[in-house]
Amino acid sequence: MQAKRPTLTRCAIYTRVSTDQQAEVEFNSCEAQEDRIRSFIDSQEGYTVAQVYLDPGYSGANTNRPALQTLLADIVAGRIDMVITYKIDRLTRSPRDFYQLIEIFEKHGVGFISVTERFDTSTPAGRLLRNIMLTFAQFERELASERIRDKCAQRAQRGLTNGGLPPVGYTKEGGRLEIEPKRAATVRFIFEKYVETRCAHQVTIALRDKWHDRRLPDSFVLRVLKNPVVTGKVLYKGKLYPGQHKAIISEELFNHAQAIMAEPTRKSRLPSSPYHDLPYAGLIQCVECGSTMSPSHTDKLRPTGRQRYFYYRCTSTNHRGWNACGTRQISADRLDDMIFRNLLRISMDPLHVKNHMAALKNVLHNPYPKGIEPRPLSDALTPEIAQKSLQAYVKSCARKTGIEKALAVRQGIEKVFYSKEMISVRFRCGATVVGNAAPNEPISSADSSVTTASNSAVQKSERPAPEMETSPSLKLERMQNVEQIRAAANF
Repeated sequence: MQAKRPTLTRCAIYTRVSTDQQAEVEFNSCEAQEDRIRSFIDSQEGYTVAQVYLDPGYSGANTNRPALQTLLADIVAGRIDMVITYKIDRLTRSPRDFYQLIEIFEKHGVGFISVTERFDTSTPAGRLLRNIMLTFAQFERELASERIRDKCAQRAQRGLTNGGLPPVGYTKEGGRLEIEPKRAATVRFIFEKYVETRCAHQVTIALRDKWHDRRLPDSFVLRVLKNPVVTGKVLYKGKLYPGQHKAIISEELFNHAQAIMAEPTRKSRLPSSPYHDLPYAGLIQCVECGSTMSPSHTDKLRPTGRQRYFYYRCTSTNHRGWNACGTRQISADRLDDMIFRNLLRISMDPLHVKNHMAALKNVLHNPYPKGIEPRPLSDALTPEIAQKSLQAYVKSCARKTGIEKALAVRQGIEKVFYSKEMISVRFRCGATVVGNAAPNEPISSADSSVTTASNSAVQKSERPAPEMETSPSLKLERMQNVEQIRAAANF
């Protein structure tokens, strides 16, 4: 029976000298170190030279050496079993770097030998020494962390911040915070508007209109409102210290805002009962007179008992009489039916979506208001993707009822403009859906309109709406970029 061949230990020879002059000295050159290491390898059974790594003229104060980096890459790749040097200081002169290198060797199962100092991690004594060194390395890291924490605490007590990006309203000059006038004005606006409205989302909406940026999140406003640095203080480990920087707002204003945030809040901004199930409450505006259309209801006695019907009524008819506005009111169920039936109908028509996508690309070539420039459409957004996303959203809303449906609607819809002739839905992403009464008009591939009947009779009756045969056509128009299109489809 053939004897099993012993496994060879693949050895890496690493040599280094600090200067070119040392590299030329006979007994201190890389070649002299290599010869001594080769003699050692020849004396060990099962050892073989896998690769020689030379760094002539490189300092041992750091690990930024080409041959050493190549050696580490080969170790990670599993090409080396043992690293052998003439002395430990040939590998590195930094204790911290040495500890880190030993940890890398240990992680990848690689041993280390210093020929002249008999440091050999393949022996029990060598492994004991290695473990002791790694313990000291961990101890040194913990000491360094403690020193950093102490330094940060001292800086905070002196009124200085500890690195990182400067908070909104400030810039850093020479390690100190200095007020940046333009952004500081934004901070003041946020606090004053929040105290006035008592709603962070209302502040966000105001900033979006001011900056023409519909993607600004509520988290930006909340981060500013919760940061005590704007009062001239420094926060560290939950403690406040007087800062060396100037305050943007007063402590009184900051504390007032914190008190408002600490107040118990409702889980939803939806109107209270009996209108909490109406998804468009507070979102509808009358096109004819510009007034808000607020929820209303009427109770009627039926054979089965008393039944309640809900409407959206133009508030001008409440203040100035029923004939003050021709819009008057619309059944809540009918408005919901108009919007979602047509969105579903659009989403089920591939040609309809395709035509809107083509029209959308043409719209994006038109000039925009100053300061708002559209980004190019992505080829990744196809009519098929837009159609599937719209279908998923509409079907998801259709399955929901009550508050769940109201929340889903309000997540995507920002405003609804209603009149007898037109319904316009503005989404939070910036997209707009417009419905026009167009009786007996066939579907056209040119404008992708939907056959509809006039809804002018809606306001003439307070009875609940019957099943609709047709409803206003809807058009998608003016989305500024791909992200907004996807947001419109997915909400």
